[in-house]
Amino acid sequence: MTAQERLYGDVDPYRYELLLTDPERAALRRLRDVLDRDIRPLIDELWDAGEYSSAVVEPLAGLRLMDPFTAAGEISPGFRHRALFEGFRTFELARTDVSTAVAYSGQAMLFRNAVLEGGSPEQVAELDAAMRSFELTGVFALTEPDHGSDVARGLRTTARREGEEWVIHGAKRWIGGAAHADVLAVMARDEEDDQVKAFLVDRHDPAVQIEKIRRKAALRIVDNGHITLEGARVPESRRLQRVESFRDVARMLRSMRSGVSWMASGAQAGAFRAAVRYTTQREQFGRPVAGFQLVQDKLATMLGNLTASLGMAVRLSQLADGEEHTDACGGVGYTDADAAMAKAWIARRTRETVALAREVCGGNGITLDTEVARFHADAEPIYTFEGTNEINQLVVGRAITGISAFV
Repeated sequence: MTAQERLYGDVDPYRYELLLTDPERAALRRLRDVLDRDIRPLIDELWDAGEYSSAVVEPLAGLRLMDPFTAAGEISPGFRHRALFEGFRTFELARTDVSTAVAYSGQAMLFRNAVLEGGSPEQVAELDAAMRSFELTGVFALTEPDHGSDVARGLRTTARREGEEWVIHGAKRWIGGAAHADVLAVMARDEEDDQVKAFLVDRHDPAVQIEKIRRKAALRIVDNGHITLEGARVPESRRLQRVESFRDVARMLRSMRSGVSWMASGAQAGAFRAAVRYTTQREQFGRPVAGFQLVQDKLATMLGNLTASLGMAVRLSQLADGEEHTDACGGVGYTDADAAMAKAWIARRTRETVALAREVCGGNGITLDTEVARFHADAEPIYTFEGTNEINQLVVGRAITGISAFV
């Protein structure tokens, strides 16, 4: 493969992309074309205004990035691409814009994964084609106003069965895209057995109220919502049949953390590329600032962080695609600790990388004109969501010692 044929040559010196197949690379090129042509020109204005637009996601839906590389009629319900392709898909989105990656992944990774992991075979067969085509859109609603890191024990949203219906009361917070979805995949505690279950709640139910969270300093294009459920009714047929406890929810979270590792790596790639572009064009003291030793030291550190992060993300996806650890993980090729370690470590490196990108762009690094300001801000929610750094470190520590430090 020549340098011109490679997708990620300047941000992938160890050539991890060579692990992709030709059809996978072709799909990523189509994605890049749409991002560059239809979405990138909109990003800065939307980010500056703090407004969501369907124009960010609608062009992506037509690419069929959740489908295999075959005719639509040949797709089996529940089909998944290789985890490696899904990872690079997230990487490509995030290196353009993290908000765009979050908006797309909310459907492709969080909501769809909730149904595939938690739904019965009949539910998957009924819903999957509509999820892949974006005909049915949804979000994953777990976090609550007062419970994030401790949601496993502290979840307060309740579900009470009345005949063939469930009545749900509670609140969810920080749910990206909730106001624009058809369905909310709500985790609620069954009042009868005190176990967490999952329900597909109609967003248009009059008992569902969604308020946009404003005054955000990051992910400004994503419409994060505060959801209030006051007696929302869900038929038993819309309860995800394979979710009987929080252990089943944790199964979903494992793959979500893997996705965040790729997202964080993509944010590093976007910031690094923007920093290189700026420093090679910006002149001070009669020469490009990229020619100064201290700037080159920072650029080298950024590329090292990115390359190491990609290595962890790639290996995690290889484990998911292989047979290792299958018995320990219930069918997924890596453990909770594997996913937690990658998410925590890569998110830390992302913080450093985007900070260095901001530094080498000087005062202009706080403007949207250089792009690094977006990546600098959006690294912060990446550091926190799908498990804070502390929570993920404790998951790893428990695996190392066999002793839980959770209180």
